Amino acid sequence: MRCTRKYALYTGTERKTERKFCTYLLGGQIMKEFIEAAEQHLLHVYNRYPVVLDHGEGMYLYDTNDKKYLDFAAGIGTNALGYGNKEFITAMKEQMDRLLHVSNYFYTKPNISAVKLLAEATGMEKVFISNSGAEAVEGAIKLARKYARKKGFSDKTELIAMNKGFHGRSMGAVSVTGTESYRKPFEPLIGNVHFADFNDISSVKELVSSGTCAIIVETVQGEGGIHAAGEEFLLGIRDLCDKNDILMISDEVQCGMGRTGSYFAYEKYGIQPDVVTMAKGIGNGIAVGAFAVNKKAMNGLEAGDHGSTFGGNPFASAAITKVFEIFKKQDIISHVKEMGDYLTKALDGLSEKKKVIMERRGLGLMQGIECSEPVGPYLLKALEEGLILIGAGKNVIRFLPPLIAEKEHVDEMIGILDNILS
Repeated sequence: MRCTRKYALYTGTERKTERKFCTYLLGGQIMKEFIEAAEQHLLHVYNRYPVVLDHGEGMYLYDTNDKKYLDFAAGIGTNALGYGNKEFITAMKEQMDRLLHVSNYFYTKPNISAVKLLAEATGMEKVFISNSGAEAVEGAIKLARKYARKKGFSDKTELIAMNKGFHGRSMGAVSVTGTESYRKPFEPLIGNVHFADFNDISSVKELVSSGTCAIIVETVQGEGGIHAAGEEFLLGIRDLCDKNDILMISDEVQCGMGRTGSYFAYEKYGIQPDVVTMAKGIGNGIAVGAFAVNKKAMNGLEAGDHGSTFGGNPFASAAITKVFEIFKKQDIISHVKEMGDYLTKALDGLSEKKKVIMERRGLGLMQGIECSEPVGPYLLKALEEGLILIGAGKNVIRFLPPLIAEKEHVDEMIGILDNILS
């Protein structure tokens, strides 16, 4: 079989690398057959790695050829507790035996528990559970516009978002995503969205008007290249929102749930947003998201304004509850603080050795290194060497390991990356 060009597109490299890519793809007959079968029916909206993953344990994943991979991507920051956590799996099995789904016309004990835990962790009053981060952002946008309308400002519909920000692929979420290539193919999107520059508070001030209803910002930009908000910038947004009765929406989908060393990254700045969107780590691989609102904003939506058939069902809610229980029992937050410092020092040390690394940035176990050339070939080589890494843009390698990572895992990753970057 001839390797098709669509696989090689992932690395964006020349033909000699394509041949190498094909060799790796054809390394196992079983894996090749699986991939051929998948490509017959999968809508090609992802450029996938040429690997068929089969199972996982702790920090490691295994493919159908039983090759072992150290995972420093965690399902794009989702598998907070790694793979095969017996306590989590048991809880999920027990909930499946009891109740998977009922409509939101009824209360369930798992849902009551989950919203209480999310409200306490965020410092908010009310919570809506969705199925994904993008849906959480959709709900936050609707709430912001309805909040202004309920206060008598029918023309207060403008949203301010950040260049290079990422908030999801649904129509509302992509409308506030600050990369034109994500937006342009689907225009016209929702209107009255304006983009400021991340970490430039003056650019935000220039856009604020009497028609602004909300400012949405990631505390740490993920897809945009792992950029953490500066303190002056985030405090400045909070001040602008307070003075102009604007809702501040913190997108914590990727940087939240312990990843930066606190439950939510905005805690590090001593601020409280009006709305928080979250997903990924709150479910440890179960598809679930949520948005939480403070007392100021909690009456923005009323019965009938928003909903979700599957949102907050007993199964997803049980996942949230068990994740919080394990976090507390194992003191995951303290562990992330320790390991975040260790990973930071390890990447700084590597950066000093390698000329190709221009900058290391990030917080906790959400880190990135910007290189002077495209990182696609490095990601592929890492995969060959048994290390899963992902990019954040063309020139950034992103590090989002499960939050259970230990020093030996960081050392193993650095050893492989050191060899690859040579």
